Amino acid sequence: MSSLVFRDDLLRAQVAVVSGGGSGIGRVIALELATLGAEVVICGRREGPLLDTAALDPLGRIETAVCDIREEAQVEVLVDRVLEAHSHIDLLVNNAGGQFLAPAEEITPKGFHTVMRLNVEGTWLMTHAVATKAMIPAGGGKIVNITLSPHHGMPGMAHSGAARAAVENMTRTLSIEWARHGILCNAIAPGQIGTETMLTKYPKQVVDMVAGTIPLGRLGRAEEIAWMVAYLASPAGDFTTGSVITIDGARDNWLGQWPPQWGVDETGKPVAEERREGST
Repeated sequence: MSSLVFRDDLLRAQVAVVSGGGSGIGRVIALELATLGAEVVICGRREGPLLDTAALDPLGRIETAVCDIREEAQVEVLVDRVLEAHSHIDLLVNNAGGQFLAPAEEITPKGFHTVMRLNVEGTWLMTHAVATKAMIPAGGGKIVNITLSPHHGMPGMAHSGAARAAVENMTRTLSIEWARHGILCNAIAPGQIGTETMLTKYPKQVVDMVAGTIPLGRLGRAEEIAWMVAYLASPAGDFTTGSVITIDGARDNWLGQWPPQWGVDETGKPVAEERREGST
């Protein structure tokens, strides 16, 4: 198994912790980091999916740990366990998260709190524990938070939009505060990614409709997120901090294809304003 983009030993000797590594984007991130030589510890609430991810790694570099990132005590145990086994943590990828689709008026206080607790508090608990126990004492490290695009309003996901915005603000703030400790903090905001879950859960016509809302005309691939994580973890990312990197095929900027059907002339070209002769 080798990376399509990077050399296989790019992250050799690094230790990475990836939350939500049992499926989807988290699984692909973990496999990419392991391929590049990193020792990877993945965590999640259920052991089965974590073991499934580890089984896909022929190099044996992926370890598993059951941990609910919402529970402070479990997070502390996880970080202590990783440090006991490896002595250092070079990279933390806060990938775990979740939400449910619902109109804002139907989101109960309990539902709102559940999403905020997982996406914001869980991310904070992991970040704080890794920073204080591992990265600050070591004089450096890298943290990558996985959020969401689009950023300009997410109808049906008011709770998730609020949570992800909070994480992005926290990322920027920590990049300033912890620069003195050599800790780099960035966020990656994926758009619609064609994970196995999405492609099997929804009918093809729904998937095609979603792809049609993206200017590039296709869903993203989980590997495209993993490659950005690897880039940030590598020496190429050593001067990148406080950034939110959006990977969504320009969906954050525009809904649908360009030019739209209503914006073309009879030849299919984008319509243009008629200019008078001699005008500039």
